[in-house]
Amino acid sequence: MANIAGSEAYPEISGTVRFYQTEAGILVVTEVTGLPKSDECCMSPVFGYHIHSGYSCTGNSQDAFADSMGHYNPDNCEHPYHAGDMPPLFGNNGYAFSVFLTNRFGICEIIGRTVIIHLHPDDFHSQPAGNSGTKIACGEIF
Repeated sequence: MANIAGSEAYPEISGTVRFYQTEAGILVVTEVTGLPKSDECCMSPVFGYHIHSGYSCTGNSQDAFADSMGHYNPDNCEHPYHAGDMPPLFGNNGYAFSVFLTNRFGICEIIGRTVIIHLHPDDFHSQPAGNSGTKIACGEIF
């Protein structure tokens, strides 16, 4: 599990991500509130969402979560095949709920690492990390 909190610039973001072991892989369940929203038609925000290799949601003035480091990628795969690459979160008036199944990692290998929400959607193409932009929220997996 991880408790997600927004950066100083996005303090209203909060939520949880839970990881459940199943026979088919890891079920990842995410619920987040306080995400940036848009009132424009056809502009509902989509957010990049990844497990990062770092062990802390601390950072600096340029990157609130710099210590989360890059995407979790133990096999040195190209993006979007990192173990930590996950489906984007689709904003719904500041709320997002996501459930998906993955076999890219085991629960034991992600304990202590971080989960990051980015301001922009992952383009699933740009190297090394999908051009998702600013890290707006982070949670340490425990």
